Amino acid sequence: MGLSIPLITVLGTTAVGKTTFAARLASALDTEIISADSRQVFKGMDIGTGKDLNEYWVNNKRIPTHLIDIAEPGSEYNVFRFQHDFSVAFNEITSKGKTPILCGGTGLYIESVLSGYQLIEVPINENLRKELGQLSYNELVVKLSSLRMLHNSTDILDRERMLRAIEIEIYKKENDSRKPDFDLRNSIVFGILFDRKTVRSRITQRLLQRLDEGMIEEVERLLDIGISAEKIKWYGLEYKYVAMFILGELNKNEMFALLNTAIHQFAKRQMTWFRRMEKNGIKINWLEGENGLEENLQKALHQIDILIDDKK
Repeated sequence: MGLSIPLITVLGTTAVGKTTFAARLASALDTEIISADSRQVFKGMDIGTGKDLNEYWVNNKRIPTHLIDIAEPGSEYNVFRFQHDFSVAFNEITSKGKTPILCGGTGLYIESVLSGYQLIEVPINENLRKELGQLSYNELVVKLSSLRMLHNSTDILDRERMLRAIEIEIYKKENDSRKPDFDLRNSIVFGILFDRKTVRSRITQRLLQRLDEGMIEEVERLLDIGISAEKIKWYGLEYKYVAMFILGELNKNEMFALLNTAIHQFAKRQMTWFRRMEKNGIKINWLEGENGLEENLQKALHQIDILIDDKK
């Protein structure tokens, strides 16, 4: 394949089989995968984040992966760190003459690469903070949402995080931080798509499976090694609601019902993000999940071949 295509991206909402598809594609192309998941970077957070590490084994060979298990649990990870880590992994893979496959569902991370965001360290703006300090919590939420789409709830958990998020967005606008870091104009993006009813069913079934596989015990281990309940809740979704169950704030039925609903809502936000990416000029080649893995794999390989031929 060479480097006529600089990057292949596989995206989709939660529970659509991105990892399985990307691993099979990587095997067919003899290449490596870069994860674009904001929580799979953390060690020891395996079941709740859906790492599905067994999926990276194809034909008795493990597909090399990057940006999984690179941060300590309890720490914070953000798009600025992701861009740096992506750059390192991208250069490592391309130096071997291979085209990396970026795979994940964190729209902000994916878009930061495909749109060439060049993020920079943002200094504290004391004058802005004094001005924002006069606003109520709800007014801060409105202010932040006017500056960018809220990808998840972590930026509005408390005033300090919202202040920092607003500070960053305003700095970016004033300092023209969107400068290409990689020339990805010839890259190709695939999206795995199921109808909404099927996605809901897949989410529920996967949640039941994760609970059977020991998701509650995983959160208990995180608590046992000294990570605070507040920090675990901060990671959201599975970690938030399972922690609430362990702490006795919810019974098991309540935990399952609330978590299941929260994941469904998260999947809808993911799709909203991807649709916005399309409106902003990123072409996503959608593959219907109902067609099956093998058919979609062949379609993707065919489209890649066409793109390579066009560049010759």
